[in-house]
Amino acid sequence: MSLHLKTQLEKIRACRLCEGQMDRPPNPILQAHSGARILIASQAPGNKADRSGMPFKDPSGSRLRDWMQISEQDFYDPRRVAILPMGFCFPGYDRNGGDRPPMPICAQTWRTQTLDLLTNTKVTLLIGAHAQAWHLGARRKSSLTETVRCWKEYTSERIFTLPHPSWRNTSWLKRNTWFEQEVLPSLRAEVRGALAP
Repeated sequence: MSLHLKTQLEKIRACRLCEGQMDRPPNPILQAHSGARILIASQAPGNKADRSGMPFKDPSGSRLRDWMQISEQDFYDPRRVAILPMGFCFPGYDRNGGDRPPMPICAQTWRTQTLDLLTNTKVTLLIGAHAQAWHLGARRKSSLTETVRCWKEYTSERIFTLPHPSWRNTSWLKRNTWFEQEVLPSLRAEVRGALAP
């Protein structure tokens, strides 16, 4: 790992910018290495990830690994997969029991300079509306469904637009069967290619 990235990760893990603004103390969760070939840009760690200290250490992570057809060992190898959520800490729950959005100051403070240090990325997965809005800007469509439906517009840059793999999106997946039929085979092929020796 480059010295610059190692220093950056140390700074992020020591970050306390949102202290007092969330239900729990800050606990930045991410993984990265300058050699990582896959970048997962997600929303923010959930409750179980916050408790374990590991990103996607929950059923949504199992679904995501199935979508990618990647082993848990490879998934948690930062030399292969970088996981940089839009917010590095669990933001807490909203009044309906869902996760709150990522704290905006996190991406404003850390994102650009951290991404600049990931120089070996071959494939990027944009998971959920927050990651898609930040990375795609005006190229994002009017809804998450439309952004995911137009996934082929972004693959020339080796970007995949995905819904969140949460159980809350199970009904979305049932309504949008094209996602499994069309997107996942291409995603899996790109992941295999990116991780090939």
